[in-house]
Amino acid sequence: MEFEKELTRALEGEGLWTVVTFKTPHGPGVTLEKLTEAVERAGWRVTFRANWWTADIPYGLVRLDLRKNGREKILLGKWILGDRCELIKLENMPLERGRDEFFRMVDSITSTLIHDPVIRTMREQY
Repeated sequence: MEFEKELTRALEGEGLWTVVTFKTPHGPGVTLEKLTEAVERAGWRVTFRANWWTADIPYGLVRLDLRKNGREKILLGKWILGDRCELIKLENMPLERGRDEFFRMVDSITSTLIHDPVIRTMREQY
């Protein structure tokens, strides 16, 4: 990813959540893979990954749960389809604020799927 250095620095920062907002020319699957590869190159191990997107509006959400040297981090990637990869915003958040942002984004994407048992289980875990 073009903003891999900035992402790597942010992952070392304070807060459980690192939230990155960006444009991507790739679809949901490739976007998930590119984020996964970037964090793995930075030495993080992915312990969980999920991907939500809409068909009607070209945006989505990637969640990666990470571990490195006994430390845990959650990467929340908010993306919108664009003509090139471009960083819009990058910030670290504490547990409560990151969790609220995660739920807001999942709700905006999956409002019609909220009765899905997998999504319900994930919401209850976090």
